Amino acid sequence: MRILLLIFPLLLYSSICHGYRFLALFPYNGHSHFVMFEQLLKGLARKGHQIDVVSHFPLKKPYSNYTDIVTLTATVTVKDSLTYEFLKNTLVGINPVSIIAETFGNDLCEFLAHPKIQELVRNPPKDPPYDAVIMEIFGAQCFAVIPHLLNVPAIAVSTTVLYPWLHKIIAQPYNVAFVPNNCITGIPNSMNFWHRLYNSVNTLYSNLLFNYLTRKQDEILRQHFGPDIPSVRELEAKIALILINSHIAVNTIQPQTPAAVDVGGLHVIDDVTLTLSPTLEKWMNESKDGFIYFTFGSMAIIETFPPEFLNILYSSLSKIAPIRVLIKVSNPDKLPPGLPKNIYTSPWMPQIKVLKHPNIKGFITHGGLMSTQEAIILGVPMIGIPLFADQFLNIDIYVKKNIAVKLDLYTMTEKDVDEALNAILWNPIYSESVRNLSQRFLDRPLNALDTAIYWSEYVIKYGSDALRSPAMDLYWWQLYLLDVIVFLLLCAIIVVIVIRFFVRLLLQMINDKRKSLHTKKTN
Repeated sequence: MRILLLIFPLLLYSSICHGYRFLALFPYNGHSHFVMFEQLLKGLARKGHQIDVVSHFPLKKPYSNYTDIVTLTATVTVKDSLTYEFLKNTLVGINPVSIIAETFGNDLCEFLAHPKIQELVRNPPKDPPYDAVIMEIFGAQCFAVIPHLLNVPAIAVSTTVLYPWLHKIIAQPYNVAFVPNNCITGIPNSMNFWHRLYNSVNTLYSNLLFNYLTRKQDEILRQHFGPDIPSVRELEAKIALILINSHIAVNTIQPQTPAAVDVGGLHVIDDVTLTLSPTLEKWMNESKDGFIYFTFGSMAIIETFPPEFLNILYSSLSKIAPIRVLIKVSNPDKLPPGLPKNIYTSPWMPQIKVLKHPNIKGFITHGGLMSTQEAIILGVPMIGIPLFADQFLNIDIYVKKNIAVKLDLYTMTEKDVDEALNAILWNPIYSESVRNLSQRFLDRPLNALDTAIYWSEYVIKYGSDALRSPAMDLYWWQLYLLDVIVFLLLCAIIVVIVIRFFVRLLLQMINDKRKSLHTKKTN
């Protein structure tokens, strides 16, 4: 009886515990991306799943069910590394496709040679085995080889709306007539003919260029895993689910397959382990007239920007006193002299805690998707100064929704900054619009994290093909019904030919009959 009493709780626990084991692969060393991944992985861990992580960002404190099994070391860091000169001379005007395909694609695939990753693939754990692999889709789809070799579903995560070359992975419908390509700038949501032409041509070019540049990944795969490994295009087509950092309240409404799941704002969780410094907390609490928060994210170094630009900011921001300004600055000693008294600088701060503070009045941002989603959820109007990539498209969307004012980094004047500050501080349309958008953004059957967890568990329960579109089994010419169109055209041509034949035959018969009658009359 005592043995049964001891065994019964174990049997009961085993009958109700349905935890899965996930292998998480995140080779890109951008912390802004990993913010989303970390919250997803921690959410899965809290649900009782076991998470083994390969990344550049090991946890500083232990977390239940979360294990960093491989810590990667990047040769190039992207945190606090983007100077103004690099931005202007290298990133401005460059097509981001080549950077994503090579620097954030082919180069990252070299991590597949890491001894621990090789050992993991050749001798995976068996007690328990992996049930699924979670990976980022950006440029290094080569990592889809690991779920292929482990024979488990691949769950992908995209930190932005899908780039053009990612739609085909799950046969996601992509209509360039109304879906802007996030590789280019200056394309509004409501496109005229010229916008649609540019969007169409550039989308085709982006797809072709990305596929061409990433052919190198096939060589890397076969070098490390043998000559029989499928191509990267075949491997990425096996992805069962894509969790996308987007939402219909903000992004373009478009048709989606079930394998494309919107989880925009998933990362916006106030981490209780992160705390404000007493000095900063005191400063924010004492900002009774309000304060504006200003940051260019985790990559750009604002103190490297030209003195002319910074002096414009100094002058405009000093005018709004007694409203204060909090600026993220890695090295304030490198700022030009004359910093206004109403400005407080800090090299780092827990951003969500800053944006949710009751005294905040506005947010000056580069337009990164993560940061701006945080501002939307917490109801903070913005001034956007986009620097590169999808930041231009993000800010354009927010301007149209009356939750932001856009400034041009290279042409803005003191008057422009003054008008932008006055707009978000004193024009109620911006604060009202962002509060309404926040309500729409959060109004969902399940929150973003629970949605991601639900569908991740779903593809494990029911298999990699559970959400697979039938379009994946069609050739491109079948998908666009070109064979049907050609067949119908042939039928139409045949019908026209037949009708023409019979009409000519009928006319010939009528003509012959007339000739016959005419002959009889003359005789």
